[in-house]
Amino acid sequence: MELESETANMVCQELNCGRLKRLDSARARVESAPNWLDHVKCRKHDSNLLKCPSSPWGQNNCDSRSDEVVHITCTGHTEARLVNGSDSCSGRVELQYLREWGTVCAVGWDMRAADVLCAQLDCGSAVAVVEVDWFGEGSGHIWADVFDCQGNETHLSRCGISSWSRAACSHKHDAGVICNGSSVAFHEGRVRLSGGSKCQGEVEIYFRQDWRRVLLDSWSLSEASVLCRQLGCGSVLNCRSSPSTTEHKHMCVTGFSCSGSEAHLGNCSSGQPVNCSSGEQLYITCSGKQHNTYK
Repeated sequence: MELESETANMVCQELNCGRLKRLDSARARVESAPNWLDHVKCRKHDSNLLKCPSSPWGQNNCDSRSDEVVHITCTGHTEARLVNGSDSCSGRVELQYLREWGTVCAVGWDMRAADVLCAQLDCGSAVAVVEVDWFGEGSGHIWADVFDCQGNETHLSRCGISSWSRAACSHKHDAGVICNGSSVAFHEGRVRLSGGSKCQGEVEIYFRQDWRRVLLDSWSLSEASVLCRQLGCGSVLNCRSSPSTTEHKHMCVTGFSCSGSEAHLGNCSSGQPVNCSSGEQLYITCSGKQHNTYK
């Protein structure tokens, strides 16, 4: 029979083998196999093979011609997990192909695929796709499949899949994901002002599971305005450098880029960890009052 791709996809899903990877004609027919279904045409909303329209059970006109037989290759991805994070909703992405676990490359992984993975793991939606410096390098296989998800699928096996050269990736590019069901997502991006008052002091940002100072050359009044707003401290009055009164830390943060209108630093472009270049600390003074406009 002629098998359409949607029907072949359903066969792969029924076998817990992911989605269709390749559909072609078989070279030889398995003569001992009985013919139960013919003219099967699955639709996207069908939940299983028996829900798909077909000829009556056991009625078919199959013969031994080669074009009556098809050969299906499924992607084989059956399970997924996030490892080496603080909980099951954050970590390095690992997929199981049949019985073997492997990592995926950050180059072929995006927020839509991360959203689907988080939903699949009952972890809500994705907060961030991160690189290897978050959750470390994996070992073993690196799956070269690129998941073409829309973001509303319930399982990665329902996303389209394409492949690209494995030579383009190594474990130094293993992808990681943080879902909003993780404690990491709750704490990430918090800010505090120390050595002064609630609305005045040295800036520290909770970044990649630790409190870090901010490099002065990566900070402007726009970022300071967002920080004061995030703290509920009104507008920024002053932004200057000051000798640090806190313990010097090995890592700082740089790279935040805000327009000034954001409600939270997490809405600005992401920062990056860097070595602290000096003991100078960013010191901010906010107005101390949150002005709200009511219409």
